[in-house]
Amino acid sequence: MPQPLTIGMFQTMGLSGSWRLPENTTPTFLTLDYWTGLAKRSEAAGVDFLFIADDFGYPLIHGEVSPTAVEHALLFPRGDPSMVMGAMAAVTDSLGLVVTMSTSVERPPALARRMATLDHLANGRMGWNVVTGAGQNASARLFGEPMRNHDDRYTAAEDYLTLTMTLWEGSWEDDALRVDREAGVYADGSKVHEIHHEGPFYTADGVFTTPPSPQRTPLLFQAGASTKGRDLAARYAEAVFLAAEPDAVRDQIADIRARAVAAGREPDAIKFLVAGTFIVAPTTAEATALRERITAFVTTEDAGVQYAFFTGLNLLDMDPSKPLASTESEQGRTNIERFTGDGVTAAPTVAEILEEFRVNGVMGDPFIGTAAEAVDQVESLMAHTGADGLLVQPGPTGDSASFFDLVVPELRERGLLAPLPDAETGDAHPPTLRERLFPGGGPHLPATHPGHTLRVGRS
Repeated sequence: MPQPLTIGMFQTMGLSGSWRLPENTTPTFLTLDYWTGLAKRSEAAGVDFLFIADDFGYPLIHGEVSPTAVEHALLFPRGDPSMVMGAMAAVTDSLGLVVTMSTSVERPPALARRMATLDHLANGRMGWNVVTGAGQNASARLFGEPMRNHDDRYTAAEDYLTLTMTLWEGSWEDDALRVDREAGVYADGSKVHEIHHEGPFYTADGVFTTPPSPQRTPLLFQAGASTKGRDLAARYAEAVFLAAEPDAVRDQIADIRARAVAAGREPDAIKFLVAGTFIVAPTTAEATALRERITAFVTTEDAGVQYAFFTGLNLLDMDPSKPLASTESEQGRTNIERFTGDGVTAAPTVAEILEEFRVNGVMGDPFIGTAAEAVDQVESLMAHTGADGLLVQPGPTGDSASFFDLVVPELRERGLLAPLPDAETGDAHPPTLRERLFPGGGPHLPATHPGHTLRVGRS
């Protein structure tokens, strides 16, 4: 029997690329009904989590906001996804909830308190996608700060992550909370401790005032595929998102697994999830026609604007018949390294990169056809790469309706999606997101994770 895949649903708190289709729902992204409805639909389908990405950046061309980005809604506009997490937690019982928060925007204690509070409200179902930021040239300009170079951002992120884990793990002992009304003791003062952190970028001394949440540290996600990103993932991530061609995904997974083992972690300590868009319909011809409808809206200029957001490089100023004129950028390297060749395969031309971004965007080829054909493609990709599951991108309607209606039944029939809880027997999913992705491991960071060593009073 095949093993069930780990499946998360990807969203941004903004418009999807196919927002111009009449059936697309994302223009209502600033309503609570959109998010609570999506959360309930995701839980009913039995997927593992709903993930909302975030950033403060937007595409800049020649140092200014791109009018095309504004007019065509390219990685623009955005809301704050942390604001809807509590509402989605209130209408679900088992669905994991994951949110991106950048290590480049606010100080660690503020993020730590927000995530701990959300993990309480969600009964231990929160995950944190740890990023150094996207569209760094725009967000640094917006905040009036110099942009750190790429490698320094990852060094700072590790310091940031260590401090947040110290706050979650190192201030309250497990039995510190008493809530003894008769004795008038809320917490045992001898078991609540000041933390002391002095790192290369952050310093903190004091008590974390939020009591430990069910997971203490929320499940840690990461998505950077650069060398520095892989190092961070290998040491700290519990789930990693990847988006690249199959051979590249296979190689990235093998590399990060090897780095994790070298760092003292178990080979299966990380779940690897491949980003994938499903364009499915009752027939192959209908799916192909739907893809053509979607890509017809996207221009070459749109592709260049989006590439500039991820990399800081303006393809529209380069010779389209030649490879990248420059591969130097302090903004983001994943989508530069993706198109530089590997010594065997020649680097694509600028025109080819633009066309790839025009038809596929940052996520690569979609799963396309009937539901059976799409799931065949999924099984082939999983076997080729060694990945553990999928991060499903918004489909043509933006709310993944075709995935829920067509693909989920096919996945479940093949044993690739875990059975739904049995209401009659009382079977239920584990109570925390960490236990859901790693059954039998408990709600807290495992002993081989570096954050475990920060736990105060650990045995």
